[in-house]
Amino acid sequence: MPVIDPVGDMLARIRNATQIRQDTVLVPHSKLKLAIAKILKEEGYIRDYDLPRGQAFPTLRLHLSYRPNRAAVIRGLKRVSKPGLRVYVGKGEIPRVYGGMGLSILSTSRGLMTGRQAWRQGVGGELLCYVW
Repeated sequence: MPVIDPVGDMLARIRNATQIRQDTVLVPHSKLKLAIAKILKEEGYIRDYDLPRGQAFPTLRLHLSYRPNRAAVIRGLKRVSKPGLRVYVGKGEIPRVYGGMGLSILSTSRGLMTGRQAWRQGVGGELLCYVW
């Protein structure tokens, strides 16, 4: 039986939607995905997110952001820690993505945060993904 990777599914949906220049993308709702969407909005990778009502299953709608020439703000997404191989980093091992131009998202004991925030707070955790 295959292992289900909800975060990997969310990243794949965003990647596919940006390639065909969709304005919004729907992903199944979870607390983890909502926290990732919040980080992406704070860092300027998406315009907004909301929880549409009246659907059979709770979903999360992400409003993607594009530059004036319709180039996507999100150039790439990479899932690092997977269900089959978890990747953990200490506070001194947090990677910089594209020399600081991208961001890494970590799941720490203090909640989900960017690699920069985790480094400032001196905590490590599970390295979920890179965004650039």
